[in-house]
Amino acid sequence: VQLQESGGGSVQAGGSLRLSCAASGFTFGVSSMSWFRQAPGKGREWVSGISGGGSLTYYTDSVQGRFTISRDNTKNTLYLQLNSLRTEDTAMYYCAKGCRTGGDCSDVGQGTQVTVSS
Repeated sequence: VQLQESGGGSVQAGGSLRLSCAASGFTFGVSSMSWFRQAPGKGREWVSGISGGGSLTYYTDSVQGRFTISRDNTKNTLYLQLNSLRTEDTAMYYCAKGCRTGGDCSDVGQGTQVTVSS
């Protein structure tokens, strides 16, 4: 399993970013996927998940209505659109295979940093 995130950066509060996760080494189109994040000094937090076909999506309460998870199974790529960003969204964001509603994921990428300033 290989997962490579990209798209992070530094934005001001209220701004937007789109994260991508290129997947390989497994059958992407039948695998649920998820996004986690880890802020400095805090534990890893599940953010969002999606079913293999993309019809079912899940979000933690703090990002509901602001973040959108999606996938393109023709490109083996997972996305996370981050809108209305807040300073508390600052974290390293990771994509993971499985864990669409949270839990302990072992297949996790290297992460991409999102920094939101006020």
